[in-house]
Amino acid sequence: MAGERTGCEVRLAARPKGEPTLADFEVAEVAVPEPGEGQVLVRNTWMSVDPYMRGRMDDVESYIPPFKLGEPMTGSAVGEVVASRSDSVPVGATVTHFLGWREYAVLDADSATVVDAEAAPARAYLGPLGSTGLTAYASLVEVAPVREGDVVFVSAAAGAVGSVAGQIARKLGASRVIGSAGGRRKTAMLLDDFGFDAAIDYKAGPVADQLAEAAPDGIDVYLDNVGGDHLEAALGAARTGARFALVGAISVYNATEPVPGPSNLFLAVKRELTLRGMLVQSYLHLFPEYVRRAGEWLADGGLRTEETVREGIEAAPEAFLGMLRGENVGKMLVRLAD
Repeated sequence: MAGERTGCEVRLAARPKGEPTLADFEVAEVAVPEPGEGQVLVRNTWMSVDPYMRGRMDDVESYIPPFKLGEPMTGSAVGEVVASRSDSVPVGATVTHFLGWREYAVLDADSATVVDAEAAPARAYLGPLGSTGLTAYASLVEVAPVREGDVVFVSAAAGAVGSVAGQIARKLGASRVIGSAGGRRKTAMLLDDFGFDAAIDYKAGPVADQLAEAAPDGIDVYLDNVGGDHLEAALGAARTGARFALVGAISVYNATEPVPGPSNLFLAVKRELTLRGMLVQSYLHLFPEYVRRAGEWLADGGLRTEETVREGIEAAPEAFLGMLRGENVGKMLVRLAD
């Protein structure tokens, strides 16, 4: 019986001051209840850790509620339905949902999305076929649309969103795609594995100087995952009418004091730039279109992806901290079960 099961979950133990530590998390073993009417019990096999989760550790109002102290954290996961009291989601189905950070999840069936684990590996629905892939696609199709011949700059380009975005930019007609990443290994992968034309190592010198060299005539589109010096450099390199998709600002997520804005923001006026914030939940209408196109790209090898995997629920906090430190290439995932 499902009620005889136990499983582990990760809870927020304390709200971090600045950079989070392992002491801010706790792992607890709990009894797994049986699903109620219209619910399913999912044995999670993979879970995602993502930069936006850092903001949820703080008790501040935002576009998504903060994590609650002493309660299990949440986030995207994929798993197998092992018990069902719903006609629409049978036992054995592979589903995605938002009750990650635990080995077992009981949820309403209408909160689970059945996916085809034969068409693509189940974990792909957390990365290139999930919200991170959609973020890249929507950013370059609607938020800061790429036009034929554009020069595109992507920050955090070796990460889950950035590595997909650079390849999508090319498919949308970009003439030159430039990415930033930290360290020689990652910048080499941008060129050799993900097809970027130029790679900036932000650890090797000022971003603005390297971007000026990589794009001497300027940029038309910038997908910003970093903020800070990357945003300032992109403003300096922007051509008249350039479009910016502001997806994230990981460089300032652990700041304990207000962070000054770019010193050259007035260039947005002078060059008639468009700077537009991007929250993926506003673009879910593009999901069917994106999954169809991305599925074809993955099948024919036209979209290359990488993953960094940690093993077991106990490794989830360290995976999250490692992702914030930039230790991952591609999507950071935690494997919970086979």
